[in-house]
Amino acid sequence: MTSRALTKPQTRGLLAKRLRFHIVGAFAVSPGVAAFCKSAVAEPRKKAYADFYRNYDSMKEFEEMKKAGIAQGVK
Repeated sequence: MTSRALTKPQTRGLLAKRLRFHIVGAFAVSPGVAAFCKSAVAEPRKKAYADFYRNYDSMKEFEEMKKAGIAQGVK
C-alpha cells in the first residue's frame, strides 16, 4: 500500500489571481455584449419609433380620444 501526501491548496494570493483572470475576461467579453445589445435592442427600437412617428397625426389621435371620452378636461 502506497500513500502519497496530498499537496496543500494555494491560499496565499488566490483572490488576486482569480480577480486578475475574471477582470481580463470581463474586459474581453464586454465589447461583444455591448455590440449585441446595440444591434439587437437599440437599433430595432429606434427604427420602430421612427416608423411610428413618420405617419403619426397627433390631432387625429386627440380627436379620437375626445370622442371616446378619455380626454374629459376638453369639450
